[in-house]
Amino acid sequence: MNSAPDTVTSDNRYERGLAVLRQVSGTDRPAVLESLVDIAPDLARYTVEFGYGDIYSRPGLTLRERQLANVAALAAIGHAAPQLRFHLAGALNVGCTRREIVETLIQVCVYAGFPAALNGLTAAREVFETRPAATEATPSRACVPGETTTDRYRRGLAALTEIDGHVGEQVIASLRDIAPDLGRYLLEFAFGDVYSRTGLDLRTRELVTVAMCTALGTVAPQLAVHIHGLLNVGGTEDEVVETITQMVGYAGFPAALNGITVARTVFAERAAAGSAG
Repeated sequence: MNSAPDTVTSDNRYERGLAVLRQVSGTDRPAVLESLVDIAPDLARYTVEFGYGDIYSRPGLTLRERQLANVAALAAIGHAAPQLRFHLAGALNVGCTRREIVETLIQVCVYAGFPAALNGLTAAREVFETRPAATEATPSRACVPGETTTDRYRRGLAALTEIDGHVGEQVIASLRDIAPDLGRYLLEFAFGDVYSRTGLDLRTRELVTVAMCTALGTVAPQLAVHIHGLLNVGGTEDEVVETITQMVGYAGFPAALNGITVARTVFAERAAAGSAG
């Protein structure tokens, strides 16, 4: 885990944060600073010092991963369109591809619904259209000719088992007595259709899902499942903590603190299981 040394001054934090903000914004004079100078200059300073100097500058995630996490979280919460557009552009500025961004926004539909994903894609289209020179195909996984619902179910079950293991299987089992069709849709659509798409690896899909579930703030059981999932597909405990910490700036301290509480429980469960094994 990382902690800031006591010798770091406000000037150090501001300069470090400004350097990162310039990378993300793609300009030497980020608009967020200009927009606050006449009404809340201290908030502009906090944004640079804390948001970018403290949080973004931590070594636990790459800038690409931080930007995809932000895009997922902002699209999921659905009430920060200007900031979503800023971070969509920022994702391109730090090397994310259009396809990775589109896949992240498709992932949103599983956790925040189709309206949130559709609104996110509308914002992405607006950002992409400002960069006509950066043409890049965003292909989707084509439907397989003759594919059946059974095929999708089997593919989804295989993906669920790889990502969430017994924790995911428990979720499906818990629905059998009350809503078995919901469990089937979860396998066929969420895992058979969405998670099985190309364009993002499973680790990145789980990382952005942890970000979404943290930012939403109302889905602690699902956050626990996907923390397990991120760890199952190659993520580390430090990366879980970094992803949740990143959400402080976009969903607030309560959401991040609640997310860390869930993570603590998951880590303890896995440690206990490892000791027992």
